[in-house]
Formats: sequence, C-alpha cells, structure tokens
Amino acid sequence: MKNPMTITEKILASHAGLECVSPGDLIKVNVDLALANDITAPLAIRVFGEMGRGEVFDKNRVALIPDHFVPNKDIQSAQQAKLMRDFAMEQDILHYYELGDGGIEHVILPEKGMVLPGDLVIGADSHTCTYGALGAFSTGVGSTDLAVIMATGRTWLKVPSTIRLDYRGALREWVGGKDLILYTLGKIGVEGALYRAMEFSGEVIRSLSMDQRLTMTNMAVEGGAKNGIIEPDEITRDYISKRTQREPLFFRSDGDAPYERTIEIDVDQIEPQVAYPHSPDNVRPVSEVDNVVLDQVVIGSCTNGRLEDLEVAASLLKGRSVHQGLRLIIAPGSTAIYKDALKSGIIGTLLEAGAIIGPPCCGPCLGGHMGVLAEGERALSTTNRNFIGRMGHPKSEVFLSGPAVAAASAVRGRICSPEEL
Repeated sequence: MKNPMTITEKILASHAGLECVSPGDLIKVNVDLALANDITAPLAIRVFGEMGRGEVFDKNRVALIPDHFVPNKDIQSAQQAKLMRDFAMEQDILHYYELGDGGIEHVILPEKGMVLPGDLVIGADSHTCTYGALGAFSTGVGSTDLAVIMATGRTWLKVPSTIRLDYRGALREWVGGKDLILYTLGKIGVEGALYRAMEFSGEVIRSLSMDQRLTMTNMAVEGGAKNGIIEPDEITRDYISKRTQREPLFFRSDGDAPYERTIEIDVDQIEPQVAYPHSPDNVRPVSEVDNVVLDQVVIGSCTNGRLEDLEVAASLLKGRSVHQGLRLIIAPGSTAIYKDALKSGIIGTLLEAGAIIGPPCCGPCLGGHMGVLAEGERALSTTNRNFIGRMGHPKSEVFLSGPAVAAASAVRGRICSPEEL
C-alpha cells in the first residue's frame, strides 16, 4: 500500500518513476520543460558547449525567453541576447519568443500553454515557482544545472516537506492575491518556508482567478520555498483548455498526507498590504502606512503584469491624473496582454491619466533599465522584491503592493488606500 502523499510529492514521484517519495529523499527526475532567459541562458549555453553535447535533449521542451534586458539597453545586453538567439536558431528551439510575440517568461509560458497540471518545470530563474498555480511542480536552479538539464532532460532533486496554508473567509474590497501573499510573508518571514513546498489551499484560493493564483505562487520563493503549488480544479481546466491540446495530469494531495505544518489564515480582516524596504516580509496594512511620498510607481512584472492587474489600475485611474512630479510606469506582462488591453480601452485610459507604457519585459523590476531609481528616490511597485538597490541606487527605497494600492498612490503622490479615491 502506498504512503499518503502531498501533490508535490506525487508529481515528483511520477517523474522519478517511483511509487512514492518522502521528504528528504534524493531523487532523479525527468524534466518536462527547461527554461532560461537572456541573463541566465548565456552561461548555460557556454557550459552546454563545454559538455560536448551537440543537441539539446528535446528541442520542443526547452524555452528560451529574452525578457530581462530587452529591448537591449546596451552593448553587453545586446551580446547576451544575440548569443541566446543564435543558439535557439542553431538548435531549432520551438519555444523561443522575441518581444513582438513574447513578453515576460513567467507570464507567457502559462499563456501559451507550455505548462500544464502535473508537469515538472525547471528554470534558471528563481520565480519559476510561478507555474505551481497550474498544479505543476516548478522551481529555479542555477545556469550550470540548467545546462545539464538541457543536455540530458534530467536532474537531481531533494523532496521538500510541505507547509499547507489554508485561507478561509471572504476577501475585502481591493484585496487580491498580492495582498494575500504579502500578508503570508509577513507572518512566516523570508525564511519561513526554506526549502519547503508552500501548498496554498482553502475556500479563498479556490475562488481566485488564475491571474491571482499566479501572483501568489510567483512569490513563494520570497518565503524561501522550493516551490509553491495550488491543486488544479475547474478554473485550471478552463484556463488550459483554451491553450493546449496536451493532456494534463490532475494530482491532488491525499486527505491524510503528512504536512510539516498547517497554517490557517482568516482573510476577513486582511486589508491591502504594503511591504516596506528592504524586504518582502516587512509588511503592514495600508491603513498603517506613514506619509510615504513617492517619485515613481511601477505596475507590471511576472507578479502583477497580467490583464486583471491592468484592469484594476485602469478602473482607479479612469478620469483621474497621475500626481504631478510622479512617474507611473506600466509594463504589460506579454504582447497578448498588451493587445487585449489596447482593444478593451485599458491602455487608452492609462495614457490619458499620464502613465508611461513600456514594452512587455522585466525592465524596472530588477533595476535593469527603464525606471531605474536615483539616490533618495522612493518607488511603489507591484513587483516581487524590494532589497537594497533592487531598482537602482542603493540609497533609493522600494515599497511593494498590489495594483489597486499602486494605482491609487499614483494619483495621490503618496502611498494610500484605493478607498481614498
């Protein structure tokens, strides 16, 4: 008789060809999709070449996405992007997407149906954990590890123990997935789930849209987690049915699965959240925010650059103007999202309010280009990290929030609740 297992353990066992696995087991797994971007791919490609492998293990199961320093900001970034592009062409990689048909890696992989429930995805980027929203196991590795995966289609993993997070109650107005994950990080800290699986569950999670779920699993790594995951359901099935003909595998945790611990979270009293510098767990409710005057607001990234995020921002900015002296930068997560936002009038509303619309890329999130902060400047961002120097000068400050607080704050010129509008 098999031991009871969590969804994470079941996916890992299936990819290791084992009946069951337990936390701490070291297993060798087959990888469904290997991912890298214009920062991490060049090193992986060099190591791949040094291994003497002529071809990747499967040209249809490698994704190479230019999204961090594109459109190229300087000669070095242009060289990085060219190296990856040349490799993709040489290897006939199916999943290589330039900006005109792509966008941010963690937005376009689900959007284009590249990740399905039950998949095992390894990426050379820490926010690869995003795909757990679809009921997949996904985690980040270094570029050298990814080179080996590109060559063999396999890797070693240690099975993580699982922390179950059970969200109950009814969400208040303007509270979304970003607020729930920030609140959770405030409770457990940035090392609270170190090398654990964070399994998001409960009635609240089941009521969330896919956009909101992707936001939550995206930031599991901010709690130190190996992966974040949500059991797939009808919302998942509806999302993937429009995007692929490939058959998904719907794994679910056993009722008696052995969790390391269960954390119950009552959402009834959770307000929109704001993370203060310089850590995503330095969180407080918006009602307790000081008078924080802003120089810049950013809405976008693999955390909050999806259509629902832009819709929320536009609903608050419609008929209003960005505060004088403040820069509001909007970066749609993908070309498809940009197109949908244009068709629906969202982009027009944002432009009328005084926003700057950037290309679908990571841009400001990592201080790469577009929106770099000067000394002493303060930004409120819907991105996932606010470490020292994350968006520019080491003496700048970054605050984190969801799109509702960000949009309202862009109007007021200081961090505020959307209720003020």
